[in-house]
Amino acid sequence: MPRNSGRLFAIHSAAFLALATLSPVPVSAQESEAQAIQSEPGKAPAALPADPSILRVCASESQPPLSMKDGSGLENRIAAAVAEGMGRKAQFVWFAKPAIYLVRDGLDKKLCDVVVGLDTGDPRVLGTKPYYRSGYVFVTRSDKDLNVKSWADPRLKSVDHMVVAFGTPGEAMLKDIGRYEEDMAYLYSLVNFRAPRNQYTQIDPGRMVSEVVSGKADVAVAFAPEVARYVKASSTPLRMTPVPDDTVRSDGQRMPQSFDQSMGVRRDDAALQQALDAGIAKARPQIEAILKQDGVPVSPVSN
Repeated sequence: MPRNSGRLFAIHSAAFLALATLSPVPVSAQESEAQAIQSEPGKAPAALPADPSILRVCASESQPPLSMKDGSGLENRIAAAVAEGMGRKAQFVWFAKPAIYLVRDGLDKKLCDVVVGLDTGDPRVLGTKPYYRSGYVFVTRSDKDLNVKSWADPRLKSVDHMVVAFGTPGEAMLKDIGRYEEDMAYLYSLVNFRAPRNQYTQIDPGRMVSEVVSGKADVAVAFAPEVARYVKASSTPLRMTPVPDDTVRSDGQRMPQSFDQSMGVRRDDAALQQALDAGIAKARPQIEAILKQDGVPVSPVSN
């Protein structure tokens, strides 16, 4: 769910936030019990009265593998575990729009009460304590001698196509090493040449992995939670190597690569924030198990 600068490079996040203001994993019994609000196509879900036994979760119905309408998305399952830790039941309020719009079109309009998977410190919300930290990774085929561990690897200038998500550290570094123009037409072809200017456009994470599997790209650079499930499930062995957090551009600017993840509520809802913090603490073993099930590499939270 690219709804924040954790998946959208910090320098570009303001532009994306401006836009926001303008193989399945089996579903557990806990998740299958989570209720959902359905809406007619093109219409926003109807708001429901507050119920202290329910946690209304803003969710995108088509942001695999993080959020999926069958409840099997990584963040859907984490939300269900936290709701259970709070003694509540998760009620997903599904939106057809990309997850970047959930704060504006769901949380701020009080159609739902919590957004999962935001960068810690996201200014649009009152955030919980972080519940995990992950970052960007290089994805390559294990049968190729191309175990890239750094953007300083000279081989990146001569490999065949590299696939990166728009508006991310990967795109910025692709430009920095001087090969963005070489890959630009290829990247746009993966989104049917729909330019990302003034509209939310992103390459499907599953497609990024499949491009590496097929050999159409030698390297993919993506936010690990968005590709880990596909890397783990691939019949072609793949390697997933974290991009170093000390990455810097040629002009010396530091390029953060890993990010704490939090949940967000409305800025005047401190009571729910505190309840979520308690639920996260109680559900930590389940959260860790869910991340491990998807193969998401994690590191200690910094906050």
